[in-house]
Amino acid sequence: MSGYNQSSSIKELIIAIPGAIIGFTLLVSILAYLFGVVGGEKAEPSKEATEAAEQKVVANIQPVATVEVAEAAGEHVEKSGEEIVKGVCIACHGVGALGAPKVGDAGDWGPRIAQGYETLVKHAIEGIRSMPARGGNAELTDHEVADAVAYMANQAGAKFDAASLKK
Repeated sequence: MSGYNQSSSIKELIIAIPGAIIGFTLLVSILAYLFGVVGGEKAEPSKEATEAAEQKVVANIQPVATVEVAEAAGEHVEKSGEEIVKGVCIACHGVGALGAPKVGDAGDWGPRIAQGYETLVKHAIEGIRSMPARGGNAELTDHEVADAVAYMANQAGAKFDAASLKK
């Protein structure tokens, strides 16, 4: 038969494969050691280079924009009832949100007008049911709220005079 012995070639492979892996690992380790990647002394970067790198990192992580809140300068400028209604109240009273009486709808405002101007103003200042105090704008003065109530109620047929309310 042939002189080929299969068991001897398997033995050679069992020796050759681990030998190749160990040899490759030794070669990489020696090259790394010679070129200073592992175990060799490295030159320390200069202080200027370190500071420059740190400054670059700080510059790269800065926010794109900043928000600065400034305190409002000057005194509060009193607005008319119409301005208040168009700027604040209309959000709910324009569409009747959460049961708010719609501006100009006499049917919605009738029962409220019957309660009296002082009661309506008190409810508007303190808040009632789903309506927040001062319509959600804490900067409104009592007088501005009273003007806005008079303006809205008068659009529905009332004859309220905001000046008649005691300040």
